[in-house]
Amino acid sequence: MTSQMNQPGRPDQQHLQAGAQAQAGSGTRSGRGFAGMDRERQREIASQGGRAAHASGNAHQFTSEEARAAGSKRHANRAAAVAAGTHGTDTSTDH
Repeated sequence: MTSQMNQPGRPDQQHLQAGAQAQAGSGTRSGRGFAGMDRERQREIASQGGRAAHASGNAHQFTSEEARAAGSKRHANRAAAVAAGTHGTDTSTDH
């Protein structure tokens, strides 16, 4: 592994220049990381992750019964909030 420091606690000149160039831009991002990728590439990576999760058995798929129960609970909570006069605030914990 190469070090970015040439003396303890002091970055080398190359990294200082690279940082200054990145900051000197007109508010543009460096394009690094997941958020810096274009949307299509993000979708490809997320899709691969979803397929891998399902293949390993770690992903959860709601059955129609589970989805129905969750929807009923959500609607019952909302109706109770309206009846109590607190319909302007979300009383659920499932955001």
